Amino acid sequence: MTAKRILLIVGGGIAAYKACELIRLLRKDGLGVRCVLTDGGAHFVTAMTLAALSEQPVHTSLWDLKDEAKIGHIRLSREADLVVVSPGTADLMARMAAGISDDLATTLLLATDKPVLVAPAMNVRMWLHPATRRNVERLRADGVTVMEPDEGAMACGEYGPGRLPEPTAILAAIHAMLAAEPAPDRPAKLPPPADGPAWIGRDARLAGRHIIVTAGPTHEPIDPVRYIANRSSGKQGYAIAGALAARGARVTLVSGPVTLPTPPGVDRVDVETARQMASEVGRALPADAAVMVAAVADWRVEPAAGKIKKRPDGKPPTLGLSENPDILAELSRDPRRPALVVGFAAETENVVDNAVAKRTRKGSDWIVANDVSGDVMGGAENRVHLVTADGVEDWPQGSKLAVAERLAERIADALGAIQ
Repeated sequence: MTAKRILLIVGGGIAAYKACELIRLLRKDGLGVRCVLTDGGAHFVTAMTLAALSEQPVHTSLWDLKDEAKIGHIRLSREADLVVVSPGTADLMARMAAGISDDLATTLLLATDKPVLVAPAMNVRMWLHPATRRNVERLRADGVTVMEPDEGAMACGEYGPGRLPEPTAILAAIHAMLAAEPAPDRPAKLPPPADGPAWIGRDARLAGRHIIVTAGPTHEPIDPVRYIANRSSGKQGYAIAGALAARGARVTLVSGPVTLPTPPGVDRVDVETARQMASEVGRALPADAAVMVAAVADWRVEPAAGKIKKRPDGKPPTLGLSENPDILAELSRDPRRPALVVGFAAETENVVDNAVAKRTRKGSDWIVANDVSGDVMGGAENRVHLVTADGVEDWPQGSKLAVAERLAERIADALGAIQ
């Protein structure tokens, strides 16, 4: 599978140094990155640094004889799957809003036919200035996705909104926009809803649908400092939640303890234990579909009030295990059952056979089975099998984002058929 390609424009602000971390995260997730460094950005980071991190040449000038002999700015603007401006300074956004093309960055932004994401960073007064507010509104009306900046202390000593969003948050927005990119047979792009996030609306097939997604592990406390857990990172569930939200769905993400940023447009509910997760899933009903991705602990113990100490005789403590609620089976039997219930089966052997049996036993419509005997929990890639009443589909190995994209498409097709 060809990796998605990001064209990263690094603007001229102190936050330009965070572009290095963003490139590292993008490459870690298997995305290709090519950088355009503005004159201002070059005062804060070097082209050599960006080239080393991206493993690609860095472009700096509209007047590069070698590149422009082949109309390089047009090629750059069309070869990427997504154009990201980070940091997006007040000046750069003003020139974008006005359609000015007086350097390589603004020229390719004017020439591109691909989605554009801007992560703004500037002084709080500049962000709140009426001119900047107008420019942001103009860009969003033109279809550019402009993130909201973070609030906090700034390099200038002031405090307020204007800080560059954290690289992990920008990464999540990038994944959501890539997931929202329509395939040739999808409906035409629709304008975003007036009351929704600016990035929603590229594919509104799930508009008006409510979908519950669970993700991550659960932690079952043993005492105040220890717990039973598993290696789930939550990446696959979060990618699915983002892909569904990018298609217009109202997504309730019930998440175990993870360190991932919430995908744009997703309502996140944090839980710790299996019983808490079961309670929040029930609270989120009714829903049109549910995708149970979380790796829920099968057992729990009655936690001790204080830290369990080593015994003088050296013998280990006895932990009495109780079975946790079976969230997938209970949801499948619930009178408020969603029209489509999708479970996940993490297996280390007999993957497909165990998944087929699990679908029947749990009463779910689909089971997504994956082999977790390798570097899957916490890794960037996955290979799954979709088990339905019609049989088993073997999907090719790919990024967790690609799996999320394909599953979201199947869910949109299924719900569209149900109406």
